[in-house]
Amino acid sequence: MTQYNLYAALRAAFPADLDSTAVETTGTAGEPLLYTWRDLDRGSAMIANLLAALELPPGVRIAVQVDKSVEAMMLYLATLRAGHVFLPLNTAYQSGEIGYFIDNAEPAVVVCTPNNFGWVSKIAFTAGTRHVFTLGDDRSGSLLQRAALCPDDQVPVERAADDLAAILYTSGTTGRSKGAMLTHGNLLSNAQVLQQVWGWVPGDVLIHALPIFHVHGLFVAIHGALLNGSKMIWFAKFDPQAVLQAMPRASVFMGVPTLYVRLLQEPGLNPAVAGNMRLFIAGSAPLLIETFQAWQRRTGHTILERYGMSETIMLTSNPYTGGERRGGTVGFPLPGVQLRVRNEQGVGCAVNEIGGIEVKGPNVFKGYWRMPEKTAEEFTQDLFFKTGDVGKVDAQGYVTIVGRSKDLIISGGYNVYPAEIEGVINDFPGVAESAVVGVPHPDFGEVGVAVVVAKLGAALDGTAMLAHLKTTLANFKVPKRVDVVTDLPRNTMGKVQKNLLREAYKHLFA
Repeated sequence: MTQYNLYAALRAAFPADLDSTAVETTGTAGEPLLYTWRDLDRGSAMIANLLAALELPPGVRIAVQVDKSVEAMMLYLATLRAGHVFLPLNTAYQSGEIGYFIDNAEPAVVVCTPNNFGWVSKIAFTAGTRHVFTLGDDRSGSLLQRAALCPDDQVPVERAADDLAAILYTSGTTGRSKGAMLTHGNLLSNAQVLQQVWGWVPGDVLIHALPIFHVHGLFVAIHGALLNGSKMIWFAKFDPQAVLQAMPRASVFMGVPTLYVRLLQEPGLNPAVAGNMRLFIAGSAPLLIETFQAWQRRTGHTILERYGMSETIMLTSNPYTGGERRGGTVGFPLPGVQLRVRNEQGVGCAVNEIGGIEVKGPNVFKGYWRMPEKTAEEFTQDLFFKTGDVGKVDAQGYVTIVGRSKDLIISGGYNVYPAEIEGVINDFPGVAESAVVGVPHPDFGEVGVAVVVAKLGAALDGTAMLAHLKTTLANFKVPKRVDVVTDLPRNTMGKVQKNLLREAYKHLFA
């Protein structure tokens, strides 16, 4: 069997000098921390050997909800090495959300922050998980204590291209989260293509300022640097001033639009500070053309926009060389990716005609975890995946995303699903019904606005409802405004016309 273990491929790309710096970061007290390539290899080996010592069945799920740290990255690499399946969870998720994921994925191991051990372990043990470890962003916790007793050498478990490497949960419009199953072959093929099309070269240094619980930060950024043997300047949390200070020592930056907006607010952003930079990449949310143009004026660099999703990793990219990077577009399909736009009748769309985007390629996921019927629904008869995004392709082949067929809101790079928020609002005392829509926002790209109808005789306070939502939902899901109205606009079939609500509120944050 050909060895497709993703870690083995990444390890083969490590530089010959394993004692050179792989990651430069700072500790929780602000002290400088340097990790060598040997540290990454030894640390991930020790954690992989700890997992092996648990005598787990092959390919079990390892669910992880921890703060960003280099050790958290080592845990991801260790899971790959051990042949298990990594399940990253957003650090903002609350107990109800974590309970669903653990119940659905049935992980053999759960790793959480030390502060959350009490409630996370209760959920996990009740669901049948046998092993719960802790990992803090200050290198504390039981995971590292136990791993320190294990050998620092390990041979990656053989994996086939079709073996699972990770599951990423992505909610649907019904509010029920779906686990997208990504294989070693999916992740490796995409990383190799991106290394080629983005022109990674020896000596590149990546500024890593993204979270590591979703595709952008965990797969695109980390895989890109490791597969190129490139040092990472690592930030546990985004700090625009610190990122500016790092730019003269770096060459590649990846960010969601919100990060670019915040960097543009810094007086120190200028062509000189960005003079050593080779490439700025944006994705995970729509980049406003104003941000695109302002970045060109302030730095002399043109942001490269790309398009991907949890189920497919990266699908398209504006050109690094040999073509124009067009603001408002996501470029061309990546090598090996087939992309088409079809109307609701399944007929291919003409140039610049808007329709549903469908894709096929080695990067497209294996299906939804334990949801065979949903998986079948989302693929065409000729095995194209229906992304749920709506877009068009122009005469030159540039792809433009114009909307989402399922009313998905992307706020600051995070997916927000209106049906989930509406379900929580509708349970609030005195609420008859609600509708949540996404509207443009200069910082987050999009934010949610909740429009609520009160029951007869009830008095609702939008501020109080917002406060309640903040205790119930992850912060990025909480609408920026709650409006109480007498009724919602409907069509003749009684369906709420969200397009009218979006139009009514589109200038709210302008």
